[in-house]
Amino acid sequence: MTNVLFVCTGNTCRSPMAEALLREKGREDIEVQSAGISASPGMAASKETVEVLKERGIPLRHAAKPLTKERVDWADVILTMTKNHHGMVVQQFPEAADKVFTIKEFAGGQESGAGDITDPIGGSRSIYQSTADELEILVERVLKRVDED
Repeated sequence: MTNVLFVCTGNTCRSPMAEALLREKGREDIEVQSAGISASPGMAASKETVEVLKERGIPLRHAAKPLTKERVDWADVILTMTKNHHGMVVQQFPEAADKVFTIKEFAGGQESGAGDITDPIGGSRSIYQSTADELEILVERVLKRVDED
């Protein structure tokens, strides 16, 4: 069993989207959660996140969760949406540094490490759709990497 934790800022857009996309793959050998560095506990996912996932046939019931030591300890791999998130996680939980990666870094591929997942908050629906498209590709690559390790 591999435990994957996605981390973003508020745990209302990118990380719950990545969590839902990975969960939808139906892999029984992978557990997935998401959390936010500055999450307000219990806050719902953004309306646009819910709508974009619904269009893909993926239901989302989500309540934001803060990043905690318990979640960090639970995770085998922690995938952040930005380099800044990566730095904050490592600063807060230095003992976990060897299992923290940006999602692009972990997923590899040609654009590995090339930038961050842009925060769609407050953006148009097409921005949310672009974020979901990008995360869907990266989630596939994450699964390949997990299978190789």
